[in-house]
Amino acid sequence: MAVEVWTTGIAHVSYAPRAAARAEAAGWDGMVVVDSQNLSGDPFVALALAARETSRLRLGTGVTNPATRHPAAAAAAIASVDIASGGRAHLGVGRGDSALAHLGMAPAPIDDLAHFVRITRAYLRGEPVAFDDLRRYERDRARPVEALGLADRPHDSRLHWLPADHAPVPVEVVATGPRALALAGELADRVLLAVGADPQRVEWAAGVARDAGAARIGAFVNVVAHHDVREARRLGAGGLTTFARFSAMDGTVRSPIDADSEQVVRDVHRAYDMHQHTRGGSPQAAKLTESFIDRFGIVGPPEHCVSRLRQLADLGVDRFIVVGPSIDADRAQARVAVETFTAEVLPAIRELTHAA
Repeated sequence: MAVEVWTTGIAHVSYAPRAAARAEAAGWDGMVVVDSQNLSGDPFVALALAARETSRLRLGTGVTNPATRHPAAAAAAIASVDIASGGRAHLGVGRGDSALAHLGMAPAPIDDLAHFVRITRAYLRGEPVAFDDLRRYERDRARPVEALGLADRPHDSRLHWLPADHAPVPVEVVATGPRALALAGELADRVLLAVGADPQRVEWAAGVARDAGAARIGAFVNVVAHHDVREARRLGAGGLTTFARFSAMDGTVRSPIDADSEQVVRDVHRAYDMHQHTRGGSPQAAKLTESFIDRFGIVGPPEHCVSRLRQLADLGVDRFIVVGPSIDADRAQARVAVETFTAEVLPAIRELTHAA
């Protein structure tokens, strides 16, 4: 089994192209950028610019959502990135988090996510979409096209400009709870787990997705490679709280977890300050325990990180999207961690792929 290792980035038009070029040179397989309009730039613009600076690196959203994006617009945007990159684009979709919080909204309902995935995949396959399937995206005061009195008019919706022989962009769904995992397994081209790196939780989540039909399983994993494990814990704390919170978005834990870890997840949920999203110096990061970080994430010396990632690969995870040092981490130490990962962990995962 070929194992891909992707990195994460920020959708800023000046940062993303440089980050993508560095990632390709370092040997990463892909890079995703966030879609959070109030905290960073437009992901599709950033990915298109990144495509110009790379020739091999795969590029995706990590992730967009069905509340701020109309499926036709999302499909057109990612298909444009795919053409610009020569077929290297991926559309990652989830229920939404910070993008919606900064609009005064909670994550989109599961049914909205399912509808978005179905319709967006249809657009990307060049299929017609019935207007009735788009009614939920109409603005309150929108008028039907019939009101224009045209001699003729569109009778369905499709991407007319998309080349007929263009391979569809993969639509990949990030999921944590059982309903989202089942939806993703049924509808998505790939399921992206967001349950942490505990092998028992990953095995459970992958099982739920496979039972629903999933053929490909990826995973967001918080990984910080550093020879000082205490420093590694500090560096990764901010990003880890974001993914820990996904297990209790509304305060209820719906995935299997041990009692001590469940308490930490609940504490993170109660303390979560969206103004300090992904930051290690946040109130939510203060709720993490060393044992939780060590179990939910992968932190420590390179050989430890390699061993833990191999465990997950043995469970059938064939893509790791690595979330590394937090945005507010000490820059010098964060650089050490990134360099340690690319120099000592990434080659070892490559060997795993070649051996398979």
